[in-house]
Amino acid sequence: MCYVGPLSGAIITSILWKRTKSLRMFWLNLLFWGGALFGVIDHLLNGELFLISEDVSRDLLIGGVITGAILAAWGGVLYLIRKRPELLKTLSS
Repeated sequence: MCYVGPLSGAIITSILWKRTKSLRMFWLNLLFWGGALFGVIDHLLNGELFLISEDVSRDLLIGGVITGAILAAWGGVLYLIRKRPELLKTLSS
């Protein structure tokens, strides 16, 4: 169930990106889809994709930590682009 947080973020940012077409939202969207895909694959390999684990609160906490790490990574990317705008030109070429 730890993939629920990133998957929710991925769905929300997909909707927002379609409306705004913002490059920043695009990168956040990709990060969330990557986090959700990681969680789904992890649960699939462990045979517990649609099963509720014994400790749902722990799984949801892990999902929150993953979602927070994704947002922190996105914030780090935005910080780097703000400090070094030439990186954005490198990414778009």
